[in-house]
Amino acid sequence: MSSEAKFAVVSWGGRQLLDALLATVRFEIVGELDFRRRALVGEPCIFVLWHGRLLPLTYLHRRQGIATLISPSADGEYIARVVRGWGYETARGSSSREGAAGLRQLLRWARDGRPLAITPDGPRGPARKMKPGAIIAAQRTGLPLVPVTAGTDRGWWVASWDRFLVPRPFARVRVAYGSPVCVDRRATESELEECALEVEATLNRLTDMVDRVSLPVPV
Repeated sequence: MSSEAKFAVVSWGGRQLLDALLATVRFEIVGELDFRRRALVGEPCIFVLWHGRLLPLTYLHRRQGIATLISPSADGEYIARVVRGWGYETARGSSSREGAAGLRQLLRWARDGRPLAITPDGPRGPARKMKPGAIIAAQRTGLPLVPVTAGTDRGWWVASWDRFLVPRPFARVRVAYGSPVCVDRRATESELEECALEVEATLNRLTDMVDRVSLPVPV
């Protein structure tokens, strides 16, 4: 089987399984009021989420016209094909400064009015530590950063660098949104670093909060 055929078959089958699994999940939303108010008037934003919480959040926000940044690796290719099936636009790159080509594509989509989603600790960690890509995107576009995370009462937690979360069938998934964070276009390097630490701390606080409903089972 060629690489292209393998990518096509595995990603299609994976999405069918994930659709069936995640359709059984019950989502509970915390703190989304400001985000929903912005969405209702067509104001885009940049969602920032930890890589390990990617699956339930990507499913929850499917078919909302979001553009996202995904690793150019082979594993990233599978993920990209799955999320395109959920209505996402995908640029290939990382959330570090070295992911410049993917970031430029995201900026073009932002100028077209699309919301963005970035995993600022991806694609290889360290887990739950901000890389600069999301901050740079917010500075250049003027879009607010919206921290978002998810935890579950019943899930599989893959033994990977990010402890990737896969909710179990009929799990309860708790999703938490933080307040939007705006980045001044004229911000200095030190101010950007301070903003990154602020968003990182918010994401970690929210993640710890939603994880209090869960009992992780490593796999």
